[in-house]
Amino acid sequence: MVGLDSCHLLRGKILCFSSRSLMNNQHRNTTSSLSLNQMKIRVPRSLAFDEAGSCSRLEATFGDNASIECTWSFDFPESKVELSHLESEAHLSGSNGEHDTASVIEKLNALRSHLLAAEKWNASQLHLSDRKYLKCATNLTHYMALRSLNIEQLNIHLASLGLSSLDNNNLDVLAGLNASINLLMNSPYNDQKAVTESLPNAYPKSKSTKKNDKERVFSYKESLLGKLDDGRSTHIMVTVGEEATLSETFITDIIKAGTSIIRINCAHGDPSIWGEIIKRVRRASQMLEMPCRVHMDLAGPKLRTGTLKPGPCVMKVSPKKDAYGKVVSPAMVWLSLTGTEPPAHVSPDATISIQDQDFLAGLQIGDSVRLCDARGKKRRLRITKEFNVFSSTGFVAECFDTAYIESGTELYVKGNKGRRLVGRVVDVPPKESFVRLKVGDLLVITREGSLDKPSVTVPGAHRLTCPSGYLFDSVKPGETIGFDDGKIWGVIKGTSPSEVIVSITHAGPKGTKLGSEKSINIPQSDIRFKGLTSKDIKDLEYVASHADMVGISFIRDVHDITVLRQELKKRKLDDLGIVLKIETESGFKNLSLILLEAMKCSNPVGVMIARGDLAVECGWERLANIQEEILSICKAARVPVIMATQVLESLVKSGVPTRAEITDAANARRASCVMLNKGKNIVEAVSMLDTILHTKLIYKKPDSENPHCSASH
Repeated sequence: MVGLDSCHLLRGKILCFSSRSLMNNQHRNTTSSLSLNQMKIRVPRSLAFDEAGSCSRLEATFGDNASIECTWSFDFPESKVELSHLESEAHLSGSNGEHDTASVIEKLNALRSHLLAAEKWNASQLHLSDRKYLKCATNLTHYMALRSLNIEQLNIHLASLGLSSLDNNNLDVLAGLNASINLLMNSPYNDQKAVTESLPNAYPKSKSTKKNDKERVFSYKESLLGKLDDGRSTHIMVTVGEEATLSETFITDIIKAGTSIIRINCAHGDPSIWGEIIKRVRRASQMLEMPCRVHMDLAGPKLRTGTLKPGPCVMKVSPKKDAYGKVVSPAMVWLSLTGTEPPAHVSPDATISIQDQDFLAGLQIGDSVRLCDARGKKRRLRITKEFNVFSSTGFVAECFDTAYIESGTELYVKGNKGRRLVGRVVDVPPKESFVRLKVGDLLVITREGSLDKPSVTVPGAHRLTCPSGYLFDSVKPGETIGFDDGKIWGVIKGTSPSEVIVSITHAGPKGTKLGSEKSINIPQSDIRFKGLTSKDIKDLEYVASHADMVGISFIRDVHDITVLRQELKKRKLDDLGIVLKIETESGFKNLSLILLEAMKCSNPVGVMIARGDLAVECGWERLANIQEEILSICKAARVPVIMATQVLESLVKSGVPTRAEITDAANARRASCVMLNKGKNIVEAVSMLDTILHTKLIYKKPDSENPHCSASH
């Protein structure tokens, strides 16, 4: 049973509610009213805590000039908190524009009682938090209670008195409120001393100081993300995949550039690939003496397109041509053994892996390497440069004609004195398969395994699979559907147990490619996923023994965290870091509850703002506000935040950043960590982000002789 003992102190009088007195009237629905000078509390008779620990509602009105009209709903069934998002239509504002200091103090005291009541109502559940998170959970409760009220006018009055907004005290809401009350009570502008003398004595200063709060937040960040010894306060996380295993220097290069966390997505690859990446990370970190942690994301119940049959293993090598089709410069080709990357200053147009060491050992600058390409065309590569790379050798060659080279293509060299070399091309990656969708096209999505046996014939339609049955069981005609993080949109035209027909409504002017394992979002559907999938639980075993922290994808409610806690408890994983990925509407709305549930375990906890799916699920126009809200809630909970998705994406992909990306990266300094996605220019992107995160704002003092600022246009 939950106890409620909240005291409202105002004008020297005390009004107390106790759980015992309320319990006696819990079955009545009438409302009792008690007046106390200018303060009136209306308490519904139904405000009571039953044996399950549930409390219905509280309605309170404070005076003529200040009012709180809020409806709170709490439910504490057994072991989990069902704290509402405090979505009350509450107002703490004045009826006229003139407020004296005493009336502001009165409102602040009423607000303080409001916060303490929220803490009392949730006391039994707050004490279920792990010891190190108890203060965090309590402060989060205070913050959400504060956010349930409209305090805009009160903040304006505080600003007019020279005090900061109540919204700026996220790290310790109650201490900030106490400080404001104490300052006002001792303020020389308080011209109603006689009135305020009857108010409660100044509240004791909190043992928590701003410095202590920041140190506590720093310790939480360090326990999850690790230490930073280079003077930077924000970590850099980089997503890597199988491509990291094809280069001996890739992991070393990105760690040297400033990466402090490597992210592996369990939705792609397998344990053999993950293990090779982790081995290289540990080795490079030790060699460079630069700490680097490993973060692994569980795939989660995400809807994705199925795997398309891979295309042919062929590459196109093409020289640069002018508008008339004349060759301007030859294509630069890198020839080496598999896995031997070119030097950093060499940027080839194509890479050809050779199977035979003897072939490479016999090559000389000036040799002409002959081949017959996939079309039967005879082509030549002229060797121009030789490089020693680690224990191997590589060559740069020029190609003046377009060639299509496939695995198995034979290379041969005829030299002087009967010299003859023969080699063979290997490991040409398969071409990515995709369908190109245009506005007005029809797309048929089928259950995996039924692509070759369509139940519905749609002439001219493109076809893809989806391995998840949730899609076919939940969607309805008329609902919108998005693909590949919102690059393509459509409307569902028809459904069957094994197929969904989509009409494309948004795509690029020349069509947009949609390939394998691309995201599918259905923001209007009431689709219900399980928390951890069977694959997630299986992958968790691997993550627990190899990674430093695990990302939980597509969290929607407290139940998902409850399941996670049970799985962690089974495996006695008390030190594994947990990153809660917020990428759905329900995950955002339930964030405070999700955090409170996560704080019941001792594991380091953090939040990732996954802006890709979040924008698609919640709407592009809401993304900025949602991001700010998540940052504020996490600051109140004192948990570190990881900013993810499209950070410096143009730089990563094309080598040139946009202006907006630079300012976005600079604003990300407010987060504890910034995540970059993989791309061919990732090393340069990490280096630039490292520079941005090291840069601090410097305010230049004006010239003493000419203190005026001037600007030339």
